[in-house]
Formats: sequence, structure tokens, C-alpha cells
Amino acid sequence: MAYMITDDCIMCGLCAWECQNEAITEGDEKYVIDPDKCTECVGAAPQPKCVNECTTAAIVPDPSRQEDREQLLAKWQALHPGKTPRTFDGSGT
Repeated sequence: MAYMITDDCIMCGLCAWECQNEAITEGDEKYVIDPDKCTECVGAAPQPKCVNECTTAAIVPDPSRQEDREQLLAKWQALHPGKTPRTFDGSGT
């Protein structure tokens, strides 16, 4: 599922800096996530990087965007044609 940013966002921009898919952009009153570009970092990192960077816990799963790992990986591959996604085992590598 894609993530979304709540009204708790303080507009620091740390989340946008971390997003390799360029899914996070500055909105009028908070940063916003394009759900068509959000892959939960599947293909790039073991966990969503934006969630880890958010100091106010303003980034949460979007309940209206239910996607499984295969769907997220397909989205990542469409956003990064010709690149090989990273895979992570139980140790996070």
C-alpha cells in the first residue's frame, strides 16, 4: 500500500530527500505523496525510508491503497526501467 502524509507534517522536507521514486513533493500546507509513485521502498530499501526520517510520525499507510509486494515491485520496475531492484533477506541486506 502507498503511504500518505498527515496534517502532523512540519514541512521539514526530510522525507522528500529520501524518496528515490520522487513520489514526495511539497504541497501548500504539507508534503504530499503521489500514490502512483510510492512503492514503500520495495526494490530500494528494506523499509520505507521516508517513515524512518519523519520526526513527527506524519507518514502513515494509506488505507485506500492496498497493494501487495508483487504490485509494489512491478510499480518500482515501471519507475526504474532497466534497473535491477534490490532484494533483502531477513537480515535487511
